[in-house]
Amino acid sequence: MRTEFPSPAGVARFGRPLAVVAVPVLLAPVVLAHPGARGAALLVAATAAFTVVAALSPGRGRRVTPGSAALAAAGLSMLVDLFYPGPYRLPAFWLPFEWLALLGLLFRGVRRLPDRWAGPVGALVGLAAVLLPLRFALRTPQRGLAGPVTVVLVSLLPTLGVAGASLYLRVLDARRERAVDRARREQRLEVARGLHDFVAHEITGIVLEAQAGQLPGQESEETTALLRRLEEAGLRALDSMDEMVGALRDPRSDPGAAGATGRRGLTELPDLVARFGATGGPRSTIDLAPGTADLLTAEAQATAYAVVLEALTNIRRHAPGTTEVAVRVAPGPGRSVEVTVTDTGDPSRGRGPLLRRRPGSGGTGLAGLAARAAAHGGTLAAGPRAPSGWRVVCTLPGR
Repeated sequence: MRTEFPSPAGVARFGRPLAVVAVPVLLAPVVLAHPGARGAALLVAATAAFTVVAALSPGRGRRVTPGSAALAAAGLSMLVDLFYPGPYRLPAFWLPFEWLALLGLLFRGVRRLPDRWAGPVGALVGLAAVLLPLRFALRTPQRGLAGPVTVVLVSLLPTLGVAGASLYLRVLDARRERAVDRARREQRLEVARGLHDFVAHEITGIVLEAQAGQLPGQESEETTALLRRLEEAGLRALDSMDEMVGALRDPRSDPGAAGATGRRGLTELPDLVARFGATGGPRSTIDLAPGTADLLTAEAQATAYAVVLEALTNIRRHAPGTTEVAVRVAPGPGRSVEVTVTDTGDPSRGRGPLLRRRPGSGGTGLAGLAARAAAHGGTLAAGPRAPSGWRVVCTLPGR
């Protein structure tokens, strides 16, 4: 059974020195006991010393883990409660030390042990702490239940308080761990979105330009223009990569900073569409209604930009022979904004896409954008349009 739990910094640093001091301090009074009661005194002192050492032990051990030590200390304490053979007054000196050590084990166990062991170990240690005063109360000359019941109730209240406090801190720790995991997951998703939205778009254009440059009959001016477009696309891809890597390296940046890199809005759409049409592609037009950018938040605008970018990238990949692409951004019902990207289709579709890709790659762009649109309360739909071509429509609610 492996029941380890990390110790707080103070226990990890000072635990061993305090344990080394506590053992002789707790064992030394045995010599002051009556000669006939020294055996019982040694038993009680050794039990208290063992419990204190278990409570002060570091968080991890190779042979005996703190969880196992807590179980052993609780079991030993209850056995001594049952079979203690000495006079009733003798345990009074060591009882407070053992009781406080059991409360410390209860606190650490409930807060730090794995889920499957926190409950059983905490329950056993807590029971040992509650029953410990009975070692004295059950052996007093005054018979009756009033004394034992009273000391059990007095011991029960602080034990419940320690258990409740440690359980509360355990819940806070679990929430913090989930928040960190969620932030890391969002960071990875944001980086993946940035790579897909910006870098992959530029690299797709570079590949298509390079393939087009291999066609025979290229004039020198066309070759120069082609190389210039390749250079510009490559520089834009490098800028996006540098911004994302810089955001990840900056320890002061928030977890979403990597995805925020290069975040663009509706006002950058005309430049995107112009670049798409200038790289030897189809005739591209954009109809951006005035004032639509004011209707959306910055995050929603980034989603709208990513929808247009993904639609244009898919046209390059899957319909390179299309003759016309139209982008329209206009107010929709209520204060919503509707983003539409349509193309006329590829008459040479039978040849397959110009961009040759590894089988099984891709296919996650629109699905991811649909999830992003849904996160803003919007919708995204894509499908064929009559009489030919493809249409992508994204509707985002206004702020």
